[in-house]
Amino acid sequence: MTEPLADPHLRPSGPPSVPDGPRDIVILGSTGSIGTQAVDVVLANPGRFRVTGLSAAGSRLELLAGQAHRLQVRTVAISREDKVGQMRQALRAEYGPGEPVPEVLAGPDAATELAASECHTVLNGITGSIGLAPTLAALEAGRMLALANKESLIVGGPLVRALAAPGQIVPVDSEHSALFQALMSGTHAEVRKLLVTASGGPFRGRTKAALADVTPKEALAHPTWDMGPVITVNSATLVNKGLEVIEAHLLYGLPFDRIEVVVHPQSAVHSMVEFADGSTLAQCGPPDMRLPIALGIGWPERVPDAGPVFDWSRAMSWDFFPLDADAFPAVPLAFEVGRSGGTAPAVYNAANEECVEAFLSGRLPFPGIVDTVAAVVEEHGTPRAAALTLDDVLDAETWARERARELATAAAEARA
Repeated sequence: MTEPLADPHLRPSGPPSVPDGPRDIVILGSTGSIGTQAVDVVLANPGRFRVTGLSAAGSRLELLAGQAHRLQVRTVAISREDKVGQMRQALRAEYGPGEPVPEVLAGPDAATELAASECHTVLNGITGSIGLAPTLAALEAGRMLALANKESLIVGGPLVRALAAPGQIVPVDSEHSALFQALMSGTHAEVRKLLVTASGGPFRGRTKAALADVTPKEALAHPTWDMGPVITVNSATLVNKGLEVIEAHLLYGLPFDRIEVVVHPQSAVHSMVEFADGSTLAQCGPPDMRLPIALGIGWPERVPDAGPVFDWSRAMSWDFFPLDADAFPAVPLAFEVGRSGGTAPAVYNAANEECVEAFLSGRLPFPGIVDTVAAVVEEHGTPRAAALTLDDVLDAETWARERARELATAAAEARA
């Protein structure tokens, strides 16, 4: 075992959020699924949190302007420089004449700049590996990092480890928040196994052959969670679970042979920890991201009534099944990639993002997503043993994206 990046036994040394006043928060990816729910948590707890900055890509400017006005933020950041004029126009329309509008940062580095700004906690809710630079910036600036952007940890794990101080990262993914909470019950040395639960997505129980004709509409119909399109497709292929396996290894310092994926369709048990004495502790609750978000931005304090609770007066049944690795090879591939380390996880993630786009646009069949990712990973080979740099990660991602696009195009032409 290595020292964990996320340790619930460590408490941050900063000032408490209550009763001395609200905690200053920056929300990255505020118009996405995590970001909008984080805004809900903040608005429901005005005495506990104060948002100083918001970032988004720039495709939902009216929503971003509305969030900025309701939260009275100082700064808004968008990654698209060509949208600056429209962003300012949307802010003026939202704020009205004479009311000062927030500062606007724009460009590919805008979220990174915002992540290093003065605040207590940065919630990184950006989707994709573009969240790596803001993650590194927040850590380097000494901010608490509530991490929902799993890709930044997966593609840049050694870089994150080099910068993160003990207790600086609190995971926000439902599975890793569940592990974080269950791990409070024992020491690192007492942990035998991490059990990461998976709903199984919309295609649980189907054979590999039965997945050949899956459509994007079917893949986007997740049975329990409401998420963005990329994460939803990743949940259908179980690539998302593969990424979470790598993330669990990095966050909690356990080797891959002590991490297991268990299929749990109800998404009520969000993950479990098995301890050396045979005891297994589970964290459970209705499938709602507001609770792990609230824990992430409020840690080490819990936020009362952050999420819904079960009605224990009603009968419930929870099922658990082993993973069908033949139908869903993304998970065993992720174990292989995680053990390889270096730039291999970056290649896995980048190739998958391109393949998901190719699937959604009709250029790649559903099984072709993971098949193509596997081909790119195999072609990439074993990473060199040298210390990982940011340039290494970016170069590997660029190559993987280009190669995945080439293979997806060739597959589309062959089917035509």
